[in-house]
Amino acid sequence: MDLFEYMNEKNKEAEAPLAARLRPRTIDEVVGQEHIIGRDKLLYRAIKADKLGSILFYGPPGTGKTTLARVIANTTSSEFVQINATSSGKKDMEEVVAAAKERRGGYGKKTILFIDEIHRFNKSQQDYLLPFVEDGTVTLIGATTENPYFEVNSALISRSMIFELRPLSVDDVRELIRRAVYDKERGMGAYDAVIDEDAEIFLADVAGGDARHALNAVELGVLTTDRAADGKIHITLDVAKECIQKRVHRYDKKGDNHYDTISAFIKSMRGSDPDAAVYYLSRMLMAGEEPEFVARRIMICAAEDVGNADPQALQVAVAASAAAERIGMPESQIILAQAAEYVATAPKSNTAVDSIEKANELNERYGNLPIPPYLQDAHYSHAKDLGHGIGYEYAHIYEGHYSGQPNLPEEIRDEQLYEPSENGYERRIREHMSRLTGKVKYAQPEDLMPRPD
Repeated sequence: MDLFEYMNEKNKEAEAPLAARLRPRTIDEVVGQEHIIGRDKLLYRAIKADKLGSILFYGPPGTGKTTLARVIANTTSSEFVQINATSSGKKDMEEVVAAAKERRGGYGKKTILFIDEIHRFNKSQQDYLLPFVEDGTVTLIGATTENPYFEVNSALISRSMIFELRPLSVDDVRELIRRAVYDKERGMGAYDAVIDEDAEIFLADVAGGDARHALNAVELGVLTTDRAADGKIHITLDVAKECIQKRVHRYDKKGDNHYDTISAFIKSMRGSDPDAAVYYLSRMLMAGEEPEFVARRIMICAAEDVGNADPQALQVAVAASAAAERIGMPESQIILAQAAEYVATAPKSNTAVDSIEKANELNERYGNLPIPPYLQDAHYSHAKDLGHGIGYEYAHIYEGHYSGQPNLPEEIRDEQLYEPSENGYERRIREHMSRLTGKVKYAQPEDLMPRPD
């Protein structure tokens, strides 16, 4: 590196955003993530000993994935090379691999390849890396905000350790805020600023575990606030509120958070918890989820988890879907909340799921069994010459409007697909069918298995 390159690097470092300047240089400076880098943890020991294998860092933005990679870069004796999957391609990886082979063969030095946002690489790009990871030409460190089990090739996953980073706690973010305000070397300490405790707590809370979001707000506050009479820059609660206008909502309509939140929403309705249901409903809608998507999930839950225990649930859900579509946001959130609360508080039964699954299994096993002739259509010429409709017992001429004539194909005549539960309106259905047929049986607890989403 010549003098001009050196000065350019120094200027870039000095002019970098506060969040970049405050990145830890050693593992002991890292705040949070104690579950993976506590002193007794494998990753901490591996970084300290410079004995890393290939790893994948997975977690939301602002939790320290790139920070940990840079800490490793500062710690390792291996050559550390960084690329970003959003701006790099196969050619860049070929150059890295060629240099790594030369370094390994000529000097016996290892190469660590850090790929930020590795989920952006397509399958063929990820496949290209596989043999070089496997033979040790490069040690891979990948960072991704997406679930690697969905976005990274299984072959790479099988050769890597996965570490999930969690959103930072409020106390963790507060510690970083104090560093940002008072650190004279890399923070804003030279500006002679102070931050009020309530402003510090507010910023740490609203950042939602994203350190970068909080530090950006601190930097904006210090640079745009006039000095007070005492000559200091005071970051008050009012200043903090101006610098971070809206709480961070972690929600990607195609990512993990989407699936986790909708899963929690459905399970809360199924679990008869209206408070949790409306909370997750709000969380989705505030993050920009389409009301139509939420309405579809409420309708499915009404049929799958409530069913005939309260037949009105599906009607409420369908009506809410239509009304929300016609009215739009923000008023439709009230309609969806009403429907979610109704479904959550309704008695539960998943007998519709059981019955259709049993029917599907029978159709799969037996194929198209012959329909009893007396049930076949007789409304055309010569149908009766074929025996269609002959012997059909019209239910309404019998006592109780029930003939008892079998309707299932002969081969499966003794099967019972719909078994009404003891919950809600289904208790009345069970009692009615028991009086008619005498064969409706009680579902045993072991038959009532949990259902997937």
